[in-house]
Amino acid sequence: MELVILEYVSTHLGFEDAGDFTVSERLKTSVHVNLVFYLVLGFIGLLGLILLIMMHRNWKGSILGYAMACSNTFGLVTGAFLLGFGLSEIPKTIWKNADWTTRQKVLSHKIAKIAVKLDNAHQELSNAIVVAQATSTQMSKRDPMRPYMNVIDAMLAKMFREDPSFKPQGGQLGENDMDYDTDEKSMATLRRHLRNAKDEYYRYKSEYLTYVTEALVLEDTMKNYERRDATGWKYISSFRASRTGKMGDILDTLEFMWRCILKKQIQMVLAVVMGIMSAAILLAEATLLLSKLDLSLFSILISSVKSDELLVQAFAFVPLVYMCVCTYYSLFKIGMLMIYSLTPRQTSSVNLLMICSMIARYAPPISYNFINLIQLHSETIFEKKMGRIDDAVPVFGQRFNEIYPLIMVIYTLLVASNFFDRIFNYFGSWKRFRFQTESEDTDGFDPSGIMILKKERTWLEEGQKVGEHVLPLARNFNDVDIEPGSNFSVSSKPIITYKSIVFVSKPD
Repeated sequence: MELVILEYVSTHLGFEDAGDFTVSERLKTSVHVNLVFYLVLGFIGLLGLILLIMMHRNWKGSILGYAMACSNTFGLVTGAFLLGFGLSEIPKTIWKNADWTTRQKVLSHKIAKIAVKLDNAHQELSNAIVVAQATSTQMSKRDPMRPYMNVIDAMLAKMFREDPSFKPQGGQLGENDMDYDTDEKSMATLRRHLRNAKDEYYRYKSEYLTYVTEALVLEDTMKNYERRDATGWKYISSFRASRTGKMGDILDTLEFMWRCILKKQIQMVLAVVMGIMSAAILLAEATLLLSKLDLSLFSILISSVKSDELLVQAFAFVPLVYMCVCTYYSLFKIGMLMIYSLTPRQTSSVNLLMICSMIARYAPPISYNFINLIQLHSETIFEKKMGRIDDAVPVFGQRFNEIYPLIMVIYTLLVASNFFDRIFNYFGSWKRFRFQTESEDTDGFDPSGIMILKKERTWLEEGQKVGEHVLPLARNFNDVDIEPGSNFSVSSKPIITYKSIVFVSKPD
């Protein structure tokens, strides 16, 4: 069933990612891409099979069993490391973000970074639009490729209708950018490039709006807490008009209690609870080799209430969900290094399908690991359908399921002690290979992010929307001064920062 789901998702993903103009051509492109992928995968599997036969000359297993063992090995091993990273980072991140000043520092860095990414995406989309418009201009109405060009033109027109505020700026033609009109495949490539550039720009814009909005709300929260005696413990927001009447006063007081007092305390309690759950999971994983000693908190709880089905389900559900959250948290961290990330209101179908395939890929290994933790002495329904974990990885022996969790525990402790960060900092050139964690953004405020926030605050007080007039035009300048008589219009006011420049334009 898992293979069927993954195959369907892979084909659908390739179909969504293709830039072809007909369903049949998009399906052909998807099948071709997946065929190449599975041929490479099959070749690697063949090498592994040959190696297995050389190591175990009396091996009599089936090819299907070998393929399932490889799949289980990949899921169990990589899933263990993903789980270990999440067990350490999630409680630490929630605890640190409960502190308002720390969260402000993190957001200032995030805003500065996303502004540069937004600038790059804006430039890339502008280039793609210029290429598409130039290709359309030089193409005659009788050109065989004209119907395909009309589809791309309609795509551009729709984009400008949906977002009239977008203004392409600085678009340039490359050396081979006028070669898209040769055949249908080249036109499909142009369409795919334009769509991907558009998706990337709006994804970064959505992240920018999310971070800026959170930072402005946090500023409001801190101001309300500082002025609580003067305001009568009522919350005053910059994002809406003041509430009126007796009910308005009650709602303002309730909002103040939530944002300024309760939310912070709940985050700290949640971090402590998750920290305890992480410690319990690590203890259970570390003591699996001690078959006569059961130190698994979840095993003890489930055994104590085994006569009550409802409590059994509750005690099994909570830790299993937490393990899933930790694993997928790490998985999304990896996805954010590429393009496969969840973005508010801007997650493309390709991203959703990729995330879906990864969730399907890691769901069985997480379940295997959890069953391992609770140490049941009877076969579960899951094991009847999927097989026992002892038979999942025959290459490494029957006790592999007790050894690999111990490796994960050691890895988690190293992550929690920042061991890898120290190693990467010592070898400076290795920094590109490490996870970007929020703890790196707590060392002071980023001047770029602070200046962008100040400008957004000014516009918000003038009645404008967040991010409504921000047009990123340049970046990575130091000590730049805009002189009178330059090419910039009078209505454009530059925000000069240490790491980037974000030019903001206001309506006349």
